[in-house]
This record gives sequence, structure tokens and C-alpha cells, in this order.
Amino acid sequence: MQKQTGLKNSVGGFGPVQSLTALATSDQPASSTAVDAKKVFNIGTSTISPTDKTNKPLYTRLATTVQPANATALSARDSLSTVSSTEPKTDKPFPFPGPKLESQWRDVEWTEEQKTSLMTSVSSYKPSCEEVTEARVLLLGPVSSGKSSFISSVQSVFNGRVTNRAMVGSSSTSFTKKLQSFKIRGEKQKDLTGLVLCDIMGLGDGEMTGLTLYDILSVIKGHVPEGYKFSPDQPVRSESVGYVKRPSLKDKIHCVAFVVDASKILTYPKGLSTTFQQLREHISDLGVHQVALLTHIDKICPETAKDVTQVYTSRIIQDMMGKAGTLLGMSTSYIVPVKNYSSELGLNVNTDVLLLSAVDHILQYADLYFQDNTPQYESKIDKNFTA
Repeated sequence: MQKQTGLKNSVGGFGPVQSLTALATSDQPASSTAVDAKKVFNIGTSTISPTDKTNKPLYTRLATTVQPANATALSARDSLSTVSSTEPKTDKPFPFPGPKLESQWRDVEWTEEQKTSLMTSVSSYKPSCEEVTEARVLLLGPVSSGKSSFISSVQSVFNGRVTNRAMVGSSSTSFTKKLQSFKIRGEKQKDLTGLVLCDIMGLGDGEMTGLTLYDILSVIKGHVPEGYKFSPDQPVRSESVGYVKRPSLKDKIHCVAFVVDASKILTYPKGLSTTFQQLREHISDLGVHQVALLTHIDKICPETAKDVTQVYTSRIIQDMMGKAGTLLGMSTSYIVPVKNYSSELGLNVNTDVLLLSAVDHILQYADLYFQDNTPQYESKIDKNFTA
């Protein structure tokens, strides 16, 4: 599969790509030198220095210039992942979608039988690697994009009723403050599936989030312990309580699912696109595949709000999928629309099919990671090639 890439030159706010790539791809335990190196991650400032002694977060208006190495360092508080309140934002009306498409542009069967088939597929999923029993998927996106709601919605499908397993907030700051892993249980809570959805605080949460690129990459590489609470004053380091110095394959993240809100695509800050693409570049360097979820589709299309089976005949959702692809720097083939349960008390078979289709999509890319990182699999390929 073709490698997903981001920016190739000096990446806004990061500085030289070479030094970052060396850090992002290193599997060595973090030392004091590595901790100092992370301070290069200077997203959201107008100056950048490889010797900067502050911890840099995601995201603000990203840098457009790179200053000499002796540029004055900003304080950690000033450099945190915020979106400037003075940055002009305009609420653009959604374009008139026009007549709906004559047929679905993606084939989906909206039946109870399809729901049952997808539930069976997800429930029976096992990673194609004997070393691990679960696929760990990290959900990553802006505040209120629907990460926690997606986890609760997926579990609701298997529970047979709407439940809020991952606590969901409604403010402009992230409700999730720590790394939480949710093992999805099968129908009627009987058995665990092979899927673990990992929740983390949202990007751009305000002054006290403490979420840096280094933190995110540390989570993906398996260094961050379960329940670790992120703080701007205490970034992830080898001295952190519970830090996993030599993570095994089962500790790592096997797929990243970016989550973006369809109703905010047109009003997200411009710097967010650069942030996503920088993230994707460094995550790809770790050999981790990425997909994306487009949430809140019912907020942009009245017809889909009434009947979710209209999602793939809606021109406005099709258009918004393209805009999401531009925002993330990825093809729309990696992106799937979802409708999370929010105000509903009961399940809907069509909503369930859409949610389960998204999970199936994620698992396909998670399994690619195992195929790429399983010695037994690689050995079989080599033998077949030389035979």
C-alpha cells in the first residue's frame, strides 16, 4: 500500500524535518537528550528554535517563518495548543446541495441482515499476528469532534441499547484528559472483540491541555501507560510514572483514526490542516496506517438527519467528504461518514450499519499494520517470492 505522507520541507512550527523524523521513528527509550529534542515541536508560534526549553503543543496559527536558532523562546503557557480568539471566524452557510444523486456512490445494504453480518465480522475479528490479541486504534481529532461519542455508539450497537461508556462533554474544552482504552465487548457483553478504541484529549483544547506532538507519538509507540494524565508541566518522558521503556507490539497503536466534525469543516482554523498533515507524516514514518471518520453528518444534511440511508446519495455530504480529504491531506477512500448516537434512547438499524461499516473499515487498515510488522508473515512472503 502506498505510504501516506505529509509535508516534505521545513514543516510550519517544527523546524528541520530531519531532526524530527529521527525522533519520531526512534524506538530507543527516551533519555534526557530525547526529552530536550522534543522541544523542537513548536507548533503555533512565530519563532522556532531547536534549543527551545519549553514544551510545544498542537495547535494555533502555525508559523510561516523560521527564525535563527537563538530566537527567544516563548513560555509553555503562551505556546499551548490554542486557537486564537482574535482569529476571524465566519459562519459560512452550507452550500445548497442540489438534487440528490440517483444512486449511492458507495454500495451499502441497509438491512437487518447486513447489520448482523457486520456484527459477526467485528466480533470474530482477530489480528493476523500471533503476538497480539487486540487491535489498538487511537482516535485523534479536535475538541467536540465526536471521538468519545463514537466509542459509546459502537459499544451501544453491541449492547442492544444506547449507553455512554466513554464520558462525553459538551463544552469547547476537551472532556477527556487522559489516555483511556476501551475494549469493545461483543453482543450482550459476553465476549471481548479484538478491537480496542483508545481515547485521548482533543487537539486545540485551550491553555491547559498539554498535548504535544511528542506526547502523541509516544502514545503511538506504546510508551504511555494507561490512564496517563496529560499536563503542560509534565510532558511524557522516561521518568514518568508507568512509562513503558521497551513497548511490545501489543502496547503500540496499530491504526490511527482521525475524527472531524462535518458541521465545522468550513470554519476550522486554517492552521489545523497543516497540523493534521504534519501529524500524518510522522505517524506514517512509524508505519501506522490512518483513516478518518466524518461525524455529525446529520447536522449538515436534513435528509440524512431524517433518514441515514440517504448519506451516500447526498451531494452535500459527498462534497463535505472531499473537503475533509483536503483538510486531512488524504484521499476520500480513507474517509467514512458516521452518525453517532447523541439524544436517542433507542437504536436504529441503519445508524448501526453505518457505525459498523466504519469499524470494519478501521479494522482493515489495522490489520495491514500487523501484516507489515509480523515476522512470520514477512517470512512467508519471502519464501513465496524466492520459490
